Amino acid sequence: MSSRTAPKVAVLLGGPSAEREVSLSTGRECAAALRGEGFEVVELDAGPDLAARLVEVAPDVVFNALHGRWGEDGCVQGMLEWLRIPYTHSGVLASALALDKQRSKEAFKAAGLPVVESLLAGADEVRARHVMAPPYVVKPNNEGSSVGVYLVHEAANGPPQLDATMPDVVMVEAFAPGREMTTTVMGDRALTVTDIITDGWYDYDAKYKPGGSRHEVPANVPQQIFDACMEYALRAHVALGCRGISRTDFRWDEARGLDGLILLETNTQPGMTPTSLSPEQAAHCGIDFGAFCRWIVEDASCDR
Repeated sequence: MSSRTAPKVAVLLGGPSAEREVSLSTGRECAAALRGEGFEVVELDAGPDLAARLVEVAPDVVFNALHGRWGEDGCVQGMLEWLRIPYTHSGVLASALALDKQRSKEAFKAAGLPVVESLLAGADEVRARHVMAPPYVVKPNNEGSSVGVYLVHEAANGPPQLDATMPDVVMVEAFAPGREMTTTVMGDRALTVTDIITDGWYDYDAKYKPGGSRHEVPANVPQQIFDACMEYALRAHVALGCRGISRTDFRWDEARGLDGLILLETNTQPGMTPTSLSPEQAAHCGIDFGAFCRWIVEDASCDR
């Protein structure tokens, strides 16, 4: 960043993905917090003219508050590398790898981390027959925020009738029963473990609507499980080559002890909305929202 008194930060938000509304909320919250920290902030709704607008604005750093495809999968990161503008969160390779659920799962397996069986299949085939013995979950291979997730129960009468908006190829993975937990990594430090308590499936509404879920921070779980979540989140962060912050989600089947702890996925750009998990974990560690956003900006860089 330049040496001017108030560095200029361009906050990228919105964009064209299925997670646009979440990104708008994240971006606005972060922009307000960064202004409170003394930064000069420009909010840019990311569209086809983004590169030209960035050249015009000439920021010292980009705060990437985009979610989903294009903004989170290495595309915008590559553009920012080309423009030589330091940006927040993970670089091109880690971003692309993390948003591709099947490939990131292969990286986790190679690193000795526990994951469930999964496969990629055509959406029409998934509609026609059970491609895996129920219970299983069907979801896009490269979206987040529980967008387009189908849970097929053991007693299901037939295969899921996926919505026409689902991609041609989807991920099918064995259902991991148990409690939903998550851990944020900040640089080289795992923050804490949150137990996410809902009345049912932890879906889009449970994640983003006030009252959709209850977060127990820190999670009231055996120390062995708590420590394993912290360790696995750090190892996942390293395995993908992440930088800045990431958040790794888990399922824990209490009846199976440590063997029941499964790593679901790692999010390289966790939500930063009023109900989001990573800011809540930072606050638990004594880092308020403004300081958290400042740290993310100060950690910004280019890969090359």
